[in-house]
Amino acid sequence: MNIVHVVENLNRGGLERMVIDLVSMQQRQGHHCRVVCLFEAGALAHELAAQGIPVHVCGKRRGPDLRALLRLRRALAVPVTEVLHTHNAVAHYHAVWASTGLGIGRVVNTRHGMGANRNSRRREGLYRRALARTDAVALVCAAARDDALRRGIVPPGKACVVPNGIRVEQFLPASPDHRARLRERLALPAQARLIGSVGRLNWTKDQASLIRAFATVRQRAADAVLLLIGDGELRAELEQLAASTVPGGNVRFLGDRSDVRELLPGLDLFALSSLSEGYSMALLEACASALPIVATAVGGNGEIVREGVNGKLVPASDPGALAAAMVALLEAPAIAQELGAQGRAWVEAEGSLERMAERYEALYRGTPERVGA
Repeated sequence: MNIVHVVENLNRGGLERMVIDLVSMQQRQGHHCRVVCLFEAGALAHELAAQGIPVHVCGKRRGPDLRALLRLRRALAVPVTEVLHTHNAVAHYHAVWASTGLGIGRVVNTRHGMGANRNSRRREGLYRRALARTDAVALVCAAARDDALRRGIVPPGKACVVPNGIRVEQFLPASPDHRARLRERLALPAQARLIGSVGRLNWTKDQASLIRAFATVRQRAADAVLLLIGDGELRAELEQLAASTVPGGNVRFLGDRSDVRELLPGLDLFALSSLSEGYSMALLEACASALPIVATAVGGNGEIVREGVNGKLVPASDPGALAAAMVALLEAPAIAQELGAQGRAWVEAEGSLERMAERYEALYRGTPERVGA
């Protein structure tokens, strides 16, 4: 199949990582793939270019931009696109507009989150209109599908669930050796217990609650250190909060990293404090790293983290509950290790890139697999 994926950009993030991995897999399976970036190319675009997969950049400016639409149309027209696969709302309605009259065989959109956006009314209105010329909408978890149906965003006959997948084989399970190396690398005491979280430093991920929870954790586990991996607009604010609530530099801001796979197996515990989440790539990666997990019970988190099986779920915006769950796992290392092993076994079976690619190919052919019914 000739498949074109349209995204806003390929900057570092869960959506972008999923697209790059899926396109790479599809290319290896014999499909012909291209990626079109509506705005800029992004920091990860070079990964596709290194594989010989074309990346087209439309350079869209704020507001209506006819030139960008024409660039997008040309990218879709030559060679002829058989499957147009767009990602999230903005890329979708622009691609649908640009593809008018091109005779594309099948149009598929993936909604990657729960649609949590403070100013989304106009965007969702344009998206709904574009769905008239859309064959199927993939929601990344059952919770997102149910929410989209409840709000009338996606017609029932077009909604299906296609969970995200990752390259599980690229992640090594946590081990004492990995933990020792990470502590040495970060110049931390050998006995330090590391809690890690990966995600953009923004309001949705609510690292403020995680930092407040960690201040309570330190009262029971004085050797605990919190590692925040990622960057974002709230970094300065969160650094100030950490300095005032957790003195001694025991909250480390590691910034935007390209070596997350090397950091994860050195952790003792993974925590995610999101207010809203679709099907978190960070949680899948934590499972692949055989880490016990504490996550908020929002969006699709409960479809990855199963209470007492591979981690614990807590209410969002509740630092007390978050702290209690983290302390419970830090104080029961044998149980935590078993939870991590269960997470690794589950992601190998259900959260792999291969399973995701299989499900998308079925969707492209009009025979979607029933997931989360």
